[in-house]
Amino acid sequence: MFAFKASAQQGTHMFRAKILSKCAFRRKMSSRLVLGIETSCDETGAAVMDETGLILGESLHSQKEVHLKTGGIIPTVAQRLHRENIGRIVQEAMERSGVTQSQLSAVATTVKPGLALSLGIGLDFSLNFVKLHQKPFIPIHHMEAHALTVRMLQPVVFPFLVLLVSGGHSLLALARGIDDFLLLGQTLDEAPGDTMDKVARRLSLIKHPKCSMISGGQAIEILARDGNRLKFLFKPPMGAHYDCNFSFAGLRNQVTMSIQKKEEEEGVEQGTLLSCVNDIAAATQHAVASHIAKRTHRAILFCKAKDLLPSCNPTLVVSGGVASNQYIRKILKIVTDTTGLHLLCPPSKFCTDNGVMIAWNGVERLREGKGILSHTEEVNYEPKQRTHEDLPDRQVRQAQRDEVPEDFGVEVEGGQLHDVVALAVPPPPVGSRGQHVVQGLHG
Repeated sequence: MFAFKASAQQGTHMFRAKILSKCAFRRKMSSRLVLGIETSCDETGAAVMDETGLILGESLHSQKEVHLKTGGIIPTVAQRLHRENIGRIVQEAMERSGVTQSQLSAVATTVKPGLALSLGIGLDFSLNFVKLHQKPFIPIHHMEAHALTVRMLQPVVFPFLVLLVSGGHSLLALARGIDDFLLLGQTLDEAPGDTMDKVARRLSLIKHPKCSMISGGQAIEILARDGNRLKFLFKPPMGAHYDCNFSFAGLRNQVTMSIQKKEEEEGVEQGTLLSCVNDIAAATQHAVASHIAKRTHRAILFCKAKDLLPSCNPTLVVSGGVASNQYIRKILKIVTDTTGLHLLCPPSKFCTDNGVMIAWNGVERLREGKGILSHTEEVNYEPKQRTHEDLPDRQVRQAQRDEVPEDFGVEVEGGQLHDVVALAVPPPPVGSRGQHVVQGLHG
């Protein structure tokens, strides 16, 4: 009797599962579906998504381990790895979604900016795909996709301020629509992720037992937890430039000179792990975070002075690979708490490059009917391409000076912004090696 009941219950559960599966399938088929493809740098990603933002299937191949061995991304190697894996990655995403090529409504692919050889692989594959299956094609701006990812996870209305920080990019912009971005500032030389990767390579952190299988930026963050940032004081970049641009190359040069000095003091050759790597990592991370925070603070003041943000629930969205750094997130939280903005960061897995964010940007464009091309149209990739802006850079910089003069808004609760950051993120007590920093700061 018990066995019969169990069998009957199992049959009922199987029947319900089939019904639910059919209902889900019908819901899926009633929605437009987008395949997103990402190959702008060293990640081969693909995802299938419906227009509600539901991820139906995804796949990702990372080249990180290969590039760690070579000490950086070699474009020809990245191109070869994309070529070897893109077919498999797209097939996996499609199979996991349960969607056939004929059921897709469009294909969205990153075409700018990025590494030319990497972009070419994704674009060639996508154009062949849409021509074969006669599907619309949606070219995607990589940085705009990062900026809009948060809207897939929760309702965020335009306009909002966006900070994009990664290994290849650093910019501040006002997002006013899915294809409408006012550029407020960008890096004048290298990106923060690139800076930390280069410092990690100069420190030979790949030889550190904690860092042998992770990226340079991740290694800096991990070692910084046990370091004292006050052991090395680096001059903040662009102290006399009153705009929202970034510069990290000079900071990296300061760090490099400090490393050379310590190597001479310890009597070791380049490539040997220094005894003070944790302190250098902590000081480097803090300098990068402080620079990002100060420029972001200025952008917030500019937007407030010009009434560019809504009075109700103004938002700062932070995305890109460097946005995964928890220390940087904590310092930015200090800035938004001080200025009354709401800070939103996608989960770390959506901060780095992936096919999901490309599919979502395709969904948003498909909804609004923007940037949708026929499968017969010719498309070119653009390795260097800035986000859309209505005002030339010169006009934006002048407006920032006019509306936010040198001393405007720097007094925050009795101290300058860098003092607020220092107080909220105190250095570790002498001898503690960073064990008593503000709770949760490095979590």
